Amino acid sequence: MSIPKDFNDRMLSLGLARVAEQAAIASAKLIGHGDEKAADQAAVNAMRDQLNKLDIKGVVVIGEGERDEAPMLYIGEEVGTGTGPGVDIALDPLEGTTLTAKDMPNALTVIAMGPRGSMLHAPDVYMEKLAVGPGLPVDVVTLAMSPAERVAALAKAKGVKNTDITVCILERPRHEDMIAEVRSTGAAIRLITDGDVAGVMHCAESHITGIDMYMGSGGAPEGVLAAAALKCMGGQMYGKLLFRNDDERGRAAKAGITDLDKIYTRDELVTADVIFAATGVTDGSILSGIKREPGWITTETILMRSKTGSVRRVIYRNPFE
Repeated sequence: MSIPKDFNDRMLSLGLARVAEQAAIASAKLIGHGDEKAADQAAVNAMRDQLNKLDIKGVVVIGEGERDEAPMLYIGEEVGTGTGPGVDIALDPLEGTTLTAKDMPNALTVIAMGPRGSMLHAPDVYMEKLAVGPGLPVDVVTLAMSPAERVAALAKAKGVKNTDITVCILERPRHEDMIAEVRSTGAAIRLITDGDVAGVMHCAESHITGIDMYMGSGGAPEGVLAAAALKCMGGQMYGKLLFRNDDERGRAAKAGITDLDKIYTRDELVTADVIFAATGVTDGSILSGIKREPGWITTETILMRSKTGSVRRVIYRNPFE
């Protein structure tokens, strides 16, 4: 799917960076204050306010939840001025609400934008995810492989030993067997408490982060956001929706998904060229967090365009009273 001529990703990208920045600045006041909901709401309010200043006909396809669950930035909400291109928007106003509340690393504000129809309308269910960085053979690892087989295959492709591989996994009881199997290979594991969009992004910059592969189950909406990031940064990703009950299968049907067993590739999760922005809220492996000094606040944002493969880091120092 090519980019429609009216989707000027180059011009829209700087506007998207500002959306991420303002959400981060708004939530920064609540870092370490122990109130996840307040931090998230501050980011939501700021992100929505900035989106409504952009000349787009935007629809939130990955957002804060269904309309009856989220008062703002809900799935299906229309944002923007109503003039300009029709776009899909995937967002997580504060990825890592717990990380922010506890002042822990890797909290981000995250947003991606593409032409209408370019992103999977993922229901709010779990997704099994697997991701590696760029420069590797296609299907070097797959969801059909066991965790141990993935480690061995990736080590062989990289020309290293299993002990040189580091896997990022979300620390949850459901992953205990996976963690034990990966450790049995000799590979290292970096456990994260939250924030699996950042976890997937780590794979694309393994020379900086030290992460070679991401695996495990987490939110499906975050899977689409992570795929948008990898589409810009390079790398492979696979996702399979996981359903625990009929209610969740009903959510998939409502989203227009008929094949409940489908394994999605990165380019099936995000089918067209997109732009992606993320701003650090707390310090992390990819981005520095918000820095305050008398009269000034400084943010770091990563801004990417899949069309060109460009990755821009923006340091924004802004006066405030």
